[in-house]
Amino acid sequence: MNHYSDEQLELLNLLLQEELPQHSSKEDERHNSSDFSQEMEQKLQNPKHNDVSRTRIEVRPDSGRERRKGTPEVIFGETKGVAQIIAMAQGLLKESGRAIVSRVHPEAIGSLQVAFQEYTVRVHEAARSVVIYRPDFVRPHSGGHVGVISAGTSDIPVAEEAALIAEEMGCRVTCIYDVGVAGLHRLVEPLRNLLATDVDAIIVAAGMDGALPSVVAGIVPVPVIGLPTSIGYGFGGNGIAALLSMLQTCAPGLSVVNIDNGVGAGITAALIANRVAQAREHQAR
Repeated sequence: MNHYSDEQLELLNLLLQEELPQHSSKEDERHNSSDFSQEMEQKLQNPKHNDVSRTRIEVRPDSGRERRKGTPEVIFGETKGVAQIIAMAQGLLKESGRAIVSRVHPEAIGSLQVAFQEYTVRVHEAARSVVIYRPDFVRPHSGGHVGVISAGTSDIPVAEEAALIAEEMGCRVTCIYDVGVAGLHRLVEPLRNLLATDVDAIIVAAGMDGALPSVVAGIVPVPVIGLPTSIGYGFGGNGIAALLSMLQTCAPGLSVVNIDNGVGAGITAALIANRVAQAREHQAR
């Protein structure tokens, strides 16, 4: 266990031992209740003010997550407005020096570039992601090595999302695309080359029947993360068949994340690879 884990367990211990706040006195309760009622009455009497209060959302980006867990906070941009993304990114940049935004709508990219003109803004179109760096931020290099394989070209966006996250966690990433089971001969040589470079973990993204992760897991000596994608036809489409196929695998060493969860796959693979890299470094001493 590393010292960051020790710090996290100590923090948890302190939180569990912390006493609950005392209840306020009856006088304070009456005062607070009165203030609250007056505030609500004012809002109800002022529709404009009431609308604003409903749209203002407090955000709490977890800037310390990477120090505690070794995994960065990632802003899921698909369901957030531009103002909310900017607010969360500002919080992360202030504390950690980097903000990763996944599933960014194309129309939001220009606004982010304008809002963060003084920062380095990297747009990863294939991964549908944006990473913003403070000028003094230095991306970590762990020595871990992650392979990312996609069955088809339609699986590339989710595979690229996983690759981006693994890179941001300090890993070297090697990508092999369009080597699905419809033409399995395409996989042999690239996979042999990948294994020759001492890869630590492999992500395999596949839609349709989702068979490729089981094939890979059945022949490689490293952990494999199955990444089902929402690519498919008719019954069982939208990733359902791929997810079930991966979950039902008989190939040992295959773990599975949810449909299109490139962030989760990248984090899992990077955690494995970074731990292996630490062991390699320790052995070399």
